[in-house]
Amino acid sequence: MSHSALSDFNPNHNPWRVLSTDLKYQNPWISVREDQVLNPAGGPGIYGVVSMKNKAIGIVPLDTDGNTWLVGQYRYTLNEYSWEIPMGGGPIELDVLESAQRELREETGLLARRWTTISRIHTSNSVTDEEGFIFLAEDLEQGDVEPEETEDLRVWKLPLAEAIRMVMDDRITDAISVAGLLKAEKVLASRKQPEEARS
Repeated sequence: MSHSALSDFNPNHNPWRVLSTDLKYQNPWISVREDQVLNPAGGPGIYGVVSMKNKAIGIVPLDTDGNTWLVGQYRYTLNEYSWEIPMGGGPIELDVLESAQRELREETGLLARRWTTISRIHTSNSVTDEEGFIFLAEDLEQGDVEPEETEDLRVWKLPLAEAIRMVMDDRITDAISVAGLLKAEKVLASRKQPEEARS
């Protein structure tokens, strides 16, 4: 986009017009609606939207030796096993940090005294309004794992550098995990730069 085009750009202008909305399905976690719309060119069409009833929460735990934790589980939708950062859903009305603390404790047994928000993401914005928040959790203490009854989890402690390699060679494909691990690596690298400048 050229500089002249940017001068007339209004990011808050919505070029879509909704003519009607029909709720097709819902359960305690999602709702699915079909909108009759006029698209940005003015033509008629439909748009299907999956609305989430929770916020997506991801956590990258990190100990003083540079280790992190992954959680493995069989993902029903994919019909395959997936290694991921600790994650889950938090009620929309609840503070996302509180949800993150609960998820980390339930899935890994870890408690963290230091929390840093490192990313706000939309997981698949062409079909869902899901909003995700990713945290870096540090100053860790090990407690008891408290998985939900629907979860059959394997917990793996490994160097953060190895988890990054798993992202780069597609052994980790979950979007929140990919974003969280790469963002954590960048955040940690930016912390080291002032230290290197002082040395």
